[in-house]
Amino acid sequence: MTDKIKFEHLSLSQRVLDAIYKKGFEEPSRIQALTIPVMLRNDINIIAQAQTGTGKTAAFGLPLIEMINPSERSVHALIITPTRELAIQVSEEISSFKGNSGIQVIPIYGGQSIDQQLRRLKKGVHIVVGTPGRVIDHIKRISLIIFCCSMKYFQKFPLIFLNSTKDLKILLF
Repeated sequence: MTDKIKFEHLSLSQRVLDAIYKKGFEEPSRIQALTIPVMLRNDINIIAQAQTGTGKTAAFGLPLIEMINPSERSVHALIITPTRELAIQVSEEISSFKGNSGIQVIPIYGGQSIDQQLRRLKKGVHIVVGTPGRVIDHIKRISLIIFCCSMKYFQKFPLIFLNSTKDLKILLF
């Protein structure tokens, strides 16, 4: 399926395409080719499964970068990861695709200074990547306001449903 599909066919901006090519990627993986166009339409929930190393982070991260308006300094996407290592990895990978867009990505997890996280959140971030415990902590402190999220990634985290809008989009990877 993907041997004829190119990143150019996925309706990605030149800025994002440049970041993709700078990283050395030439063609989308199967998971990317199947999910990126659907996510860019932003009209359905997605459940996707693929092996480790197949580009799942780019599969949801690239459309997030495309869909965020950097001038709106609020959380547009919340990504929940089970470990701090994965939160850092996902945050760094998404950051590598944002180019000079002005989109702010922050990892939040326990074991890191909460004061530093509070300062960054207060300045305004677009994508939050965090572990469940620290995300709940920030929600309770009202330092992470998720009712304005236009996109959310959900991984066994029911509290998000209790604090979100009817427009919730669920993306499971």
